[in-house]
Amino acid sequence: MAFAAGAGGTPAAEAAPPPTLDAEVRAAMAATGARGLAMALIEDGRVSWVQAWGERNAAGEPLQTDTIMYGASLTKAAFAHLVMQLAEEGVLDLDRSIADYLDRPLPDYPDDPRYGPWSHLAEDPRWRRLTPRILLSHRAGFANFAFVEPDGRLRMHFDPGSRYAYSGEGLILLQFVLERGLGLDVGRLMQERVFDRFGMGRTAMMWREDFAANLADGWDEAGRPVPHDERSKVRAAGSMDTTIADMARFAAGYVRGEGLSPAGRAELVRPQWPITTASQFPSFQPELPPEQRIPGLAAGLGVIVFEGPQGRGFMKGGHNGSTGNMLVCLERGRRCVVLLANDVRAEPAFPRLARQVLGETGTPWRWEYGDMAFWRHD
Repeated sequence: MAFAAGAGGTPAAEAAPPPTLDAEVRAAMAATGARGLAMALIEDGRVSWVQAWGERNAAGEPLQTDTIMYGASLTKAAFAHLVMQLAEEGVLDLDRSIADYLDRPLPDYPDDPRYGPWSHLAEDPRWRRLTPRILLSHRAGFANFAFVEPDGRLRMHFDPGSRYAYSGEGLILLQFVLERGLGLDVGRLMQERVFDRFGMGRTAMMWREDFAANLADGWDEAGRPVPHDERSKVRAAGSMDTTIADMARFAAGYVRGEGLSPAGRAELVRPQWPITTASQFPSFQPELPPEQRIPGLAAGLGVIVFEGPQGRGFMKGGHNGSTGNMLVCLERGRRCVVLLANDVRAEPAFPRLARQVLGETGTPWRWEYGDMAFWRHD
């Protein structure tokens, strides 16, 4: 199933990607062993086409453009859009300490499985330096999540704001500030302010029963099927379920600047802080000397910003053991490619497929994925 979009970004007529791309995708899936892959192209802020290939489950049922897939960390880009809306309305200040929004010191809140173990920060007053901007640009100093620490304890590895290190825990903390500090319902606001705004009718921050009829399971690196995780908690770091059609609408609305002032939209993809490591993971690797760093690579708010032969671009990936997702957009021409795979083995094909539709962009693929062996497919 494929569709093109009219002026409003909603389906207008059936369309398909170029035959050469269709052949390229099928060849890439054969080379990587991936069982399911979906892709969309946005041109001038409008959905050009959306297509799905392969299977949504081990029973061989087809993956379609309206099949529910796991959004993973693409959730972070959508959450950042919501936070920017709130900032523009004066609900919060991106540069104000989170302490100002809480009715008690952060470590004094009882540990709650929905959020991080903030009590672990009781001996580190640096938490008061954290701001929404620092959290959205992955500069909190936290590991990705506390549970990956050897002792399971949340800690700050560097002074807040002083360098980039990917941390879902930081996004969860900002969610906590919005919910506990400001009394907001993040799940409801994401639905109303992001998903409904962009016409994402099959996207939600928690599992919905109506998703079950057309749902994608996944496959891991060994080719084993993995059931879809029916998430019961709103998690700003990555609980979103979505479809390729809906993510295409999001990307189109995002690059058009819907729901934000031009200044607010530009702030999301403004370089907030240079990225100084050879790859995204592990989070706490040594910083490279200046001459070895990737020029123009920086943290935005909820996205990664880069400079390439077509000018500024931004990207956001999403990954777990059975999921591989990627959004790449170019400011010039308001062009994007969206890739969702319910098979993590599809990720090696992403650089080449993105290049097929956008041309050479300068997307920092090696930084995103590190020295993985899959570069033989690029």
